[in-house]
Amino acid sequence: MIGAYFSKYIDVKKLEIGLAIFLIVTSLAFLLIKNLSLKPTTVNSLLGGTFSGLMAGLIGTGGSIRGITLAAFNLKTEVFIATSAVIDLGVDSSRAVVYYMNGFVHYHDLYLIPFLIIASIIGTYIGKRILAKVSQQTFKNMVLVLLLITGIFSISRALFF
Repeated sequence: MIGAYFSKYIDVKKLEIGLAIFLIVTSLAFLLIKNLSLKPTTVNSLLGGTFSGLMAGLIGTGGSIRGITLAAFNLKTEVFIATSAVIDLGVDSSRAVVYYMNGFVHYHDLYLIPFLIIASIIGTYIGKRILAKVSQQTFKNMVLVLLLITGIFSISRALFF
């Protein structure tokens, strides 16, 4: 909520570039150094969660930091997905209220909510079916490759568009 509140005062482009560089460097490190991991301690969880939530509020994309954090913890696929989903629900709900109060979301946009809920349920079902056929290491590598691509795309967009 703090990040969402300050989002109207911050230069988003600089944050996007910084986040993109962080994603590229971190995902490459975890892809190249196979035994690299972080212990899922309270301090590491709080740091990852705080950074993720702050970025989610500021620039609307904290999931990538949460993905890096959860991948670094070497969580089982099911735990990774469940943890991410619960965090998403809390973060998105709180930030939606602040965005609405800041004037970023308008009353006439609210009709989209049922469609978004249906899309999330369908996506969850499809994802569950796919992940049942994927090993733990393959899942982690998929997450890291997608975060690397996200970082590359984000820095390209921020610098050239």
